[in-house]
Amino acid sequence: MTITAPLSAITPTPAAPRPAGTARGFALYVGIDEAKAAALGTDLGTIVAALKKTLAEVAPGAESFASVALAPEGTGGRDVDVVRLALRDPSAVAKFRPGTAEKEGGDQTGVVIDVTRRHLLLDGDRVSLTFKEFELLQYLVLREGRTIERTELIESLWSTATDEEIPNERTIDVHVRRLRAKLARYEDIVRTVRGVGYRFDRHADVQIRQSHAPSPDRF
Repeated sequence: MTITAPLSAITPTPAAPRPAGTARGFALYVGIDEAKAAALGTDLGTIVAALKKTLAEVAPGAESFASVALAPEGTGGRDVDVVRLALRDPSAVAKFRPGTAEKEGGDQTGVVIDVTRRHLLLDGDRVSLTFKEFELLQYLVLREGRTIERTELIESLWSTATDEEIPNERTIDVHVRRLRAKLARYEDIVRTVRGVGYRFDRHADVQIRQSHAPSPDRF
């Protein structure tokens, strides 16, 4: 949730039914990255301090704790969803857990590369990749913008293979060709660098999902 008004100005919505028990507090997830905060003339520490000040005014004596969720540059998805996953919010984790009944990407168009769940969605539909095809895609995605030589792919992805199982550079080209075919109209995100190797280039319609452990950084 990106805060656009003082906490006291937010109109509460009717509470949904909850399990029986005594509430001991609540979590407020704020989705705003450092760049967006700076563009608004503030920073994360200032926002946290303002929220704590408001808390002290409306509930003197209440305890609070703040933790920052860190994510690599270029992590896709809404800021608040990245934060909820990083801090292990149960409902967010359940939403992205394998085996959910509804169509995994909803009505979303484009490509979702889910590194955590190790799958690929194209326009909301699951794309069937072999183990090595996903390993190849993941290896390139996690090294976005860097050209990877075929020899590096062989050494990294087949490091435990026997001599008979180790592919040659032509076999790598076959794996890439099959992967690009499954990416359909987004095949160019896996770009061929002639005479060198392959590179992952992010497209506006490509989202990378990856959950992360919370940072120990606290305010």
